[in-house]
Amino acid sequence: MSAVADRHGRRARPGLRHLPMVIWLWLLWMLLWGTASAVVVVGGLLVAVGVVLLFPLPAVLPGAVPDPLRLAQLMGHVLTDLVKSGCVVAWQVVRHGRRATFAIIEVPLRLDSDLLIAAVAEFTTMAPGSVVVEIDRARRCLYVHALLPRGSADDIARRRAEVQALERRVARAVRCRHDTGDRPPAAPREEENRDDTRGGTS
Repeated sequence: MSAVADRHGRRARPGLRHLPMVIWLWLLWMLLWGTASAVVVVGGLLVAVGVVLLFPLPAVLPGAVPDPLRLAQLMGHVLTDLVKSGCVVAWQVVRHGRRATFAIIEVPLRLDSDLLIAAVAEFTTMAPGSVVVEIDRARRCLYVHALLPRGSADDIARRRAEVQALERRVARAVRCRHDTGDRPPAAPREEENRDDTRGGTS
């Protein structure tokens, strides 16, 4: 019985991997028509499925399967962070003006996927007060220019932990393997010796 279930599960996974593309094409079809009539909705779904079946693309993330619940939680977190970060930035501007403290923080990552690392960088940059200024793919690090409300080492550790927590949420959303084991520290760059943070006021 379990063997039969395993075979059905393996057959279902390719369909789940194509589900985001089907949904995207379906929504695009309805946007182009500008209506949600029954003919457009049903026709758009058939067209989307047909395109995916007739013109299959290789999986962008082999082995990854989107988890709708985790994806919804990720989007909820991103929206909440946008509001929270916007309030923090607004208060710091009112309170400190140009004397607000910023730093460039090195954030080690455990994901090893170009697409997911780019997603983490994009979500981080979306939040007011944070900008990813560099992605070091070889060393799996992000360099984040971030606002530090108190200008302390605790702020730096907190901001780094927030980006790493976002990374875990992104990995869970697509059920992608997330390296939770200890990873040796990234080797310093040959051309320069970077400190963990480079901070200042602006």
